[in-house]
Amino acid sequence: MAESDVAERRRRGRRALAWLAAGSLVAIAWLAHPFATGLLLGALMGFTLQPAHERLARWSGRPLLASVAMVLAAGIVIVGGLLAFISLFVTQAVALANAIREGLRPGGALMPWLDTITGWLALLDVSPENLAERLRGAATDIASGSAALAGTVASITLGGLLGLFFALLTMHVILQHWPRIVELLEDVSPLRREYTRALLEEFRRVGRTTLSGTVLTGLIQGVLAALGFWLCGVPRPLFLGIATALASLVPAIGTLLVWVPAGLYLFGASHPAAAAGMLAWGAVVVVGFSDYVIRPRLVSDEGMPAILTFLALFGGLEVLGLAGLVAGPMIMALAVSVLRLYAREARARGAGG
Repeated sequence: MAESDVAERRRRGRRALAWLAAGSLVAIAWLAHPFATGLLLGALMGFTLQPAHERLARWSGRPLLASVAMVLAAGIVIVGGLLAFISLFVTQAVALANAIREGLRPGGALMPWLDTITGWLALLDVSPENLAERLRGAATDIASGSAALAGTVASITLGGLLGLFFALLTMHVILQHWPRIVELLEDVSPLRREYTRALLEEFRRVGRTTLSGTVLTGLIQGVLAALGFWLCGVPRPLFLGIATALASLVPAIGTLLVWVPAGLYLFGASHPAAAAGMLAWGAVVVVGFSDYVIRPRLVSDEGMPAILTFLALFGGLEVLGLAGLVAGPMIMALAVSVLRLYAREARARGAGG
């Protein structure tokens, strides 16, 4: 057989193997799709806890034991934190809704505030009829809906446990085998090794940045907001602090959804000084201090044009739902990194040509 025929058969074999490899990746992605959120969360936790794992592994001399200990600790913290959070949130929500319902009864504590709102509505030519009754009905719906949340959580327990299982398993793989994963991908990637390594490092950096910047900053904002609510005399400061931490996940407006209505409530309740203090605390501490002092210390990021940041947040939310708040910035950062590598290669070709 001629050498050209042998070479052609080898090329065909390599192309066929490449197509089979691509099909295998598609099959794996198809099977893993239902647990994509858990897998992504596990990878982010692994990237974030990698420095602590490395220190524990050096101290103990047993990397596998260190990884298992980190995974078990993360699982206990996640499960315990979720149970405590849901229990506290539901209890506080029901109590707040009941307090609002009682306060809106004739002679209740909230009736002066309601009278003020009614006066504003009359000035705007908005009919205030049956406003108290509607608000009491809304408070009743909130109370019953919050109580039903426990049943909803119980109904999704199996899916949540599976997602947590894959998240912890992915975290273990990242902690234990990330260097080997990088080497393997460098071998099979069609890109140059340094480019593949740069993209994987960007993926790890963005993952760590996303988790710390989103979750930790949200928790800190919730604590600071709860302190402000308590100092200014807003009812149920703990519940509203939890609501602020949740609202911090919403792009752009985020925490304003909680502390601005709280300030308006204080104005309506004839406490203008407390209302001004609440609004100032929210703007300066909850937003300004958290976003411009705390977040930069947690996130050592190069920065990205504002338009791309908002596209990543809102686009991810629109396309992927709540998970897009995490996946969107990661996809955008990796896309920008690929474009930078391409521009670098183009400049190198231009300089060489």
